Amino acid sequence: MKVHIIGGGNLGVSIALGIAKFSTNNQVTVTRRNTSSILYLEQLGITVSTNNTHNIQEADIIILTIKPYQVNTVLTEILPVISNKVIASAVSGLSIEALQNKIGDTHHAIRIMPNIAAQFGASATCIAFNEKDKDNAQNVVALFQDLGTAPIIDEKLMDAATVLAASGTAFALRYIRASMQAGIEIGFDWQTALAISAQTVKGAAEMLLEEKGHPEQLIDRVTTPQGCTIAGLNEMEMHGFSSSLIRGIKTSLKQIKG
Repeated sequence: MKVHIIGGGNLGVSIALGIAKFSTNNQVTVTRRNTSSILYLEQLGITVSTNNTHNIQEADIIILTIKPYQVNTVLTEILPVISNKVIASAVSGLSIEALQNKIGDTHHAIRIMPNIAAQFGASATCIAFNEKDKDNAQNVVALFQDLGTAPIIDEKLMDAATVLAASGTAFALRYIRASMQAGIEIGFDWQTALAISAQTVKGAAEMLLEEKGHPEQLIDRVTTPQGCTIAGLNEMEMHGFSSSLIRGIKTSLKQIKG
């Protein structure tokens, strides 16, 4: 497939890198007004252009990773030169209906919410589409399955997906930072503490994804009666560990919904 990404910011570049590394036989173009910071992508076989319409007629999938205020300008540029395209939007707050109205019935509107871990093949990309576009959405689903997981969700949950999957990256990194800081307090240098903390989180996540169990089942494996693990867990919960995280996620969702 030929994938055309409009918007060479952090997310667009992450998707392009992920496709180049983990998705076979796909050609990628990334556009950005000022390409000086992303020219290195060309070394990976990714086409970089300042022109949003550069070879866009040949694209099988057009991905929008732009700001909401840029949508109308970009669509005004590209719509006159394309026909019957699958347009996958990662634009926050832009509904499928609103996008479909903008692009017309000759194109297919898909809504996606990846995160920047796509470049490591580890994104959780939520995807939503109308039933009439089910067949056209399959290439989008397959593409993002190469870059991690790609659950199909109801569009009404897309704001929640933004918080859980995209903002969730920052939440997870904040936990790792706190764990690293604790590691320094108990005697490690910061590099070693960070390496241990990050790998431990990666290992826990891989166990969950592989075994498809409930987190508590895995927690039970590493907690022993009167042990250090249960003592630490109880201390964290006494200070609001789980409730703080839940409140943070719900607050982020309220922010999106306004």
